[in-house]
Amino acid sequence: MNCWKACGQDLATQETKGPNGGDRQLKEKDLAEYALDYVTSNGATYADVRLVQIRHEMIEYKNGSPVGILKDLNGGMGIRVIVDGAWGFAANPDFTKDKVERAAKRAVENARAGALIARDPIVMAPIPVVNEKWETRVETDPFRVSLEEKLALLSMCDQTMRKVKGLSFAEGFLDFTEELKFFYSSEGSRIDQKIVHSGGGIQATAIGEDETQVRSYPQSFGGDYVSGGYEHILGMNLPDSAQKIAEEAVGLLVAPQCPEETTTLILGEGQLALQVHESCGHPVELDRALGWEANFAGTSFMTPDRLGKLQYGSGIVNIVSDPTHPGGLGSYGFDDEGTPAKRDEIVRDGLFVGYLMSRETAAGLGRSSNAAMRAEGWSYAPIVRMTNVNLLPQKGTLDDLISETKKGLLMTTNRSWSIDDRRLNFQFGCEIAWEIRNGKIAGFYKNPTYTGITPVFWNKCGRIAGPESWRVWGVPNCGKGQPMQTMRVGHGVSYARFDDVQVGVGYAH
Repeated sequence: MNCWKACGQDLATQETKGPNGGDRQLKEKDLAEYALDYVTSNGATYADVRLVQIRHEMIEYKNGSPVGILKDLNGGMGIRVIVDGAWGFAANPDFTKDKVERAAKRAVENARAGALIARDPIVMAPIPVVNEKWETRVETDPFRVSLEEKLALLSMCDQTMRKVKGLSFAEGFLDFTEELKFFYSSEGSRIDQKIVHSGGGIQATAIGEDETQVRSYPQSFGGDYVSGGYEHILGMNLPDSAQKIAEEAVGLLVAPQCPEETTTLILGEGQLALQVHESCGHPVELDRALGWEANFAGTSFMTPDRLGKLQYGSGIVNIVSDPTHPGGLGSYGFDDEGTPAKRDEIVRDGLFVGYLMSRETAAGLGRSSNAAMRAEGWSYAPIVRMTNVNLLPQKGTLDDLISETKKGLLMTTNRSWSIDDRRLNFQFGCEIAWEIRNGKIAGFYKNPTYTGITPVFWNKCGRIAGPESWRVWGVPNCGKGQPMQTMRVGHGVSYARFDDVQVGVGYAH
């Protein structure tokens, strides 16, 4: 068993030291005030300071034993300034006056250097000055649940999966994060936030003579996450699904290959969440659409000249950004430049009407920020990021969508994804596809894929299920920027049906 960073210690009381001996303690809030005073006295026309402490625990379990237990605590201060009309940023892990002053001085110097090549001075949309606290709603603090209880849960899932004949690997994951954030701005805002994330899942792998098949629950790539406590882990009922996914993994080894054809496709759960993420969430990040950010995952076809004009999807497609939704992995009270969280329209009745925006990018459109400016941690400057980008429900159930389908496929769990650098052409692979024949499930296929062009695909959306099956799925691994920042976001979906979709593409027969 591997154990990294502070394993076995009580992180609630653990006192950690920076590389030069300074205590990392968020009670030193007066240092944030000192940093603000320093930068404004040295030419900053705007400044904000973030004090952040992140506590993290992750447990990985595989084939009968824990293979990794991570317990980590880290903290620091990020200082962002505008000097001579340009941004500057610097960060520091040590809460000592001399180190804070050094970081503040560096932020000012960075801004002055940037001003030498800046084309236009920074303009930011106004936001209210606030002095507030906000916390994630948590029923059971995951950090107060014993390691023994968590391991027992994973062991139960593991034993159930490994009882299935033909299974090669059984894996389980639990992941918990607590983030304390203190925001101070030269405009007068003072904000305290406590954000708690809980997630986990299980995975079954079967290996045949010339292929490997995987089934995951509740979704792939580490499971499902929420803003909330250990109650989410218990609510997933992981042991109850362990046998089913193990049997499906083994069954996929002998299942028929997904046919290559044009057919009706129903998407739901984690796969529809990822479809929203890649083909709507990323292209409506306004920095991408403006061409300011092109690293890692490209720009966007949803440029400002198409705002209010592009028929992104059919008339039933309504997509919103909503960091206020309780429990969403992209939920919070305020973003990382102090903007209050708000619900905002992205697509209304199929029409493209809005972006994810910062104060700076919103000002360029004459709009207000919708609180989409976030940083991975204290050592990163915030950039425009997704929140909870949600496809709103319509009416009906999954059973209704299936019963109305004469011939088609149902896909729910992602296996692979690919999309071009403008977010237009995409191809997704899923772990399994259920065949629909005459309104009923008639079996399943292995290695299913589908492809499309974003606005063409969404305009083929003919049905969206109702609130009975709607929920926000957590995506804990959204990457963007250079240096890359990994952000946690959410996507609310139910099930949706798309007509005339090309499936079974890109597989070597």
